[in-house]
Amino acid sequence: MKNKPIDLNNHLFAALERLNDEALEGDKLRDEIERSRAVAGVAKQIIDQQRNILMAEKLRTERADNRLPVILGGDKE
Repeated sequence: MKNKPIDLNNHLFAALERLNDEALEGDKLRDEIERSRAVAGVAKQIIDQQRNILMAEKLRTERADNRLPVILGGDKE
């Protein structure tokens, strides 16, 4: 997959548009709410991951020893 942060943004707005569909009622509305909650949960995980990557990069650029830990893609020592 080659998804980018803008793709997440588009998915979230698409979910919002589906929720705003006034024609949704009953089971279809409940299904869409459940689906939107799932999308929001996954989106939160992606955002948290991206925040961690950004923080790691910020720390790397601020440190004299700018090697990344192995878990973040750095080389083994």
